[in-house]
Amino acid sequence: MYEYDVFISYPREVALAAAWVRTHFYPRLLEHLDAYLDREVTVFFDENIPAGAKWPPTLQHALRRTRILVAVCAPKYFRSEWCMAEWQSMARREELVGRTSPEGTQSLIYPVIFCDSDSFPDYAHQRRMRDFNDLNHPEEHFQMSPRYLDFRSEVGRIAEELEKLIERAPAWQPDWPLDTPLPEKPPTAKLPRF
Repeated sequence: MYEYDVFISYPREVALAAAWVRTHFYPRLLEHLDAYLDREVTVFFDENIPAGAKWPPTLQHALRRTRILVAVCAPKYFRSEWCMAEWQSMARREELVGRTSPEGTQSLIYPVIFCDSDSFPDYAHQRRMRDFNDLNHPEEHFQMSPRYLDFRSEVGRIAEELEKLIERAPAWQPDWPLDTPLPEKPPTAKLPRF
């Protein structure tokens, strides 16, 4: 069974992107989706994982039980093993259920540009992306600026589109494919120099 409508995938190592998702994007997306859906909305955001939970199995469980992946993209997104595992897992699901149509109306990946899309790989550029380059301020006081109204409107448009994608998500399957990054190599031991 699905547990989440949306899984927010973002490069945690990009401090500005992580702060923007936490402070602005996640809370506003949750509010807007709650307005559009006629039931309780569920959004997976990794900062809500309880302390002590096992990180990789929790992420994998959530991804397998999510309808739509919202990818918050920056150049380092496409170099992050975890972000790529999340993207590729959902891309493989699209292939399995025949959701790779040229127009992308049945997509299970909804990309959002946080910054600098010039260096994104070709497969990312083949998807229509929502551009937040001009609305990517992570500071809390951004909420007091007139541009925040534009930000809220843009998130509202995303929620409207996501509502349609969520409602058309394929029936859940317990064996959805999951890509997993290779385990990190242990650090190289430093040998004493004589």
